[in-house]
Amino acid sequence: MTTPATRTSDGRGTDGGRPRVVIIGSGFGGLFAAKALRRAPVDVTLIGKTANHLFQPLLYQVATGILSEGEIAPATREILKHQDNTRVVLGEVTGVDLAARTVTSTVLGRTTVHPYDELIVAAGAGQSYFGNDQFAEFAPGMKSIDDALELRGRIFGAFELAELATDQAEIDRLMTFVVVGAGPTGVEMAGQIAELARRTLKRDFRTIDPTQARIVLLDAAPIVLPSFGEKLGDRARRHLNRIGVEVQLGAMVTDVDADGLDVKDADGQVRRINAATKIWAAGVQASDLGRILGEQSGAEVDRAGRIQVQPDLTLPGHPEVHVVGDMMALDKLPGVAQVAIQGGRYAADAIKRRLDGKEPKPPFRYKDKGSMATISRFSAVADIGRFKFEGFIAWVLWLVVHLMYIVGFKSRFTTVFHWLISFLGRGRSQRVATQQQVYGRLALEQLGAGWEVTKTGGPKNPAADDVDVTQRDSA
Repeated sequence: MTTPATRTSDGRGTDGGRPRVVIIGSGFGGLFAAKALRRAPVDVTLIGKTANHLFQPLLYQVATGILSEGEIAPATREILKHQDNTRVVLGEVTGVDLAARTVTSTVLGRTTVHPYDELIVAAGAGQSYFGNDQFAEFAPGMKSIDDALELRGRIFGAFELAELATDQAEIDRLMTFVVVGAGPTGVEMAGQIAELARRTLKRDFRTIDPTQARIVLLDAAPIVLPSFGEKLGDRARRHLNRIGVEVQLGAMVTDVDADGLDVKDADGQVRRINAATKIWAAGVQASDLGRILGEQSGAEVDRAGRIQVQPDLTLPGHPEVHVVGDMMALDKLPGVAQVAIQGGRYAADAIKRRLDGKEPKPPFRYKDKGSMATISRFSAVADIGRFKFEGFIAWVLWLVVHLMYIVGFKSRFTTVFHWLISFLGRGRSQRVATQQQVYGRLALEQLGAGWEVTKTGGPKNPAADDVDVTQRDSA
C-alpha cells in the first residue's frame, strides 16, 4: 500500500463537532500549550518538525559529552501519550492559509493539509549568521540535536587528530576552539570545552597535552552576557579567563573557512585565527512562517523574522491565530524558554475561555523569573529580579531550575547521575563520536533532497532537487 503524496487531515474530528486546534512546533511554547489543553473539549493536532521535544538550554552538554541526546529530547508522543484529545504528527509546516484556515506540512515528499478552528504558532527560531549563511558549513550552530552531535564529533575528533599530527602548526590549529557569541550559550559552551580539555582529557593522551588547548570566545559586543548587565558580565569574563578561556570582545567575524576565521577588531584591523573547530552561538532568526503570516495578516515582521502580535498574542484581524515564543515580537520580550512557556499557556487558556463563552483574557504579561548561565562546574551567574548571584549558589539554583523543566522522571534521574560523574569526577559519559555525526549533514546536502526521499519508500514524485527536504541547508 502506498501513501498518497498529498492528503487532507481532519485531525481527530471524527465526531464532527469539536473545535480543531492546530499547534505548530513541539518546543516549549507548543508543548506547554498542548498540555494546557488536555481537558479542553477540543481536538488538538501538534505538528513537529522533529519527533521529539528538545530541551535546548542543555544542548551544549550533549556537544561536550556530559549528557546523551535522549536525556534532553524525549519523544513528543511519549510526553503526550495519556492526552487522548491530542494527535502528534511529523512534518515541516510550509504554508498557512489564514483565509481558508488550513496548515500545510510536508515530510519526505508527503504533503498533508490540516484544517483548524484555532491555531497556535510556536515554530521557534533557528541560527542566524547575519546574512553569511555560508559560515554554517564550517561553524555549526547550537539549535538542534544534529548540531550538538556534529559538534561533539568535531570537538573530540580534534584532540584525536592532534595526537596524530607531527607539525606543530597543525597541532595548534586542531587544538584551537573558537566560540562565536558571548551570550549564555556561548559562555556555557566555552566554559565546558575548557573543563573538558583541562580536567576530563588531561591524562588521556600521550603525545599532546590537552590542557594546552586554546579556547577563544568572540563577540562584537563590548561585554560578556549583555542581558545580565555589566556587573555580572564582567564577573563572568574574569572567571572565564581564570579557567583558560580567551575572551575577545569588540571582535566581529568577517569570514570563516575550514582552517579558521577572520576577525575585525574595533580599531578596524583584520586578523586571522587558525582553528579547526568553530562554533556559532551568535544570533537567532525566527521561522519563515513569520513572513508568511505577516504577508497575509498585514502584521509587521522585524529583521529577525519575528512577527508583531497584538497584546493578546493574536494576529491583527485573526483572533483565532496565536503566535508565541521566539516567533513573536511584543514589548521587546527576550527569546527565552519562559516567554514561550507562558505564552503557550496563555494562548491555550484564551482558547478555553472563548469556548466557554467567558470574557477574553487581559493582555499578556510576562513574569520574568530571571536568567541563569553556567560558566564552569560549581560556578554560574543568575539574575533574578532585584537579586544577582554568582558562584556556587547561582550554580545550585541553575541545577534545580533546569531539573524542574526537564520532562519525565527518567530523564531527571539519568541527568543527575551524569552530572555527578562530570561535576564531581573527571569523566564524561557520552564521548562517542562517529564520522556520520561529523559529516552527515554536509553529505546529505551534497547528495540533494531527492536522494533522501527515494531511499524511504516514499512517494514516487519526490520534491525537486532544489528543495531542502533535510531542512539543514548551510548556505
